[in-house]
Amino acid sequence: MLKFIVKVWCMRFSALTERGGSRKGRIHGDLPENAMTTTPEGALAVAQQRRAAESLPYFGAVLPAEAHALLKSLPNAQLIDVRTHAEWDYVGRVPGSILIEWNSYPSGTRNPAFLEQLHAAAADPSTPLLFLCRSGQRSDSAARAAAAAGYSMAFNVLEGFEGTRDADGHRSTLGGWRKAGLPWVQG
Repeated sequence: MLKFIVKVWCMRFSALTERGGSRKGRIHGDLPENAMTTTPEGALAVAQQRRAAESLPYFGAVLPAEAHALLKSLPNAQLIDVRTHAEWDYVGRVPGSILIEWNSYPSGTRNPAFLEQLHAAAADPSTPLLFLCRSGQRSDSAARAAAAAGYSMAFNVLEGFEGTRDADGHRSTLGGWRKAGLPWVQG
C-alpha cells in the first residue's frame, strides 16, 4: 500500500513540475504556508515537493507535525535522533526514537560507526527513516548518508527538535518538534 501511495504522489508531483509548477528556492519558502499537512498522503507529497525544489538526494523533507503523522501511519517507520548523548539527556528526546549520534560528544567528531549503527537499527533499506537533530542540519547530513548507503525512504525533519534561535538567542520558540507540541521527554 505504501509503495502505491508513494507512486501516486510522485506521479502527481511529476505532472505538476512538467507544467512548470515547481520553483527553486529555500525549502520552507517554496511551498504555500498551508502546504504543511498532517495526513500521511499529504506529508509524502509535500516531502517530495521539497525534494524536487531543493534537488535533495534523499526521499524528502518534512516538518515535525508531518514527521509525526508519517511515524504514526507508515509501517515500520522509525525516527532516528542524530543529536549527541548530552542533548538527549539534558534537552530531551522523543519517546521511541532510535538514538544514533551523528557527531560524538564532547569532541564533535563525526561518528565513524554511524552507518553500522543505522544498519543494526534498520536492516531493511526500504524502511522509512526520519532523521532528527537540533535544527535540521545534522539530520540533513544523516539523511544524505543513509540515501547514499541505499536507504530509499530517508527523510530530514526540518526545524529539528528545537528549531532555530529567536532574536534573543533562544530555541524552541520559532519551530521544532517541542514547539509543535509533539511528544517528548526530558531526563
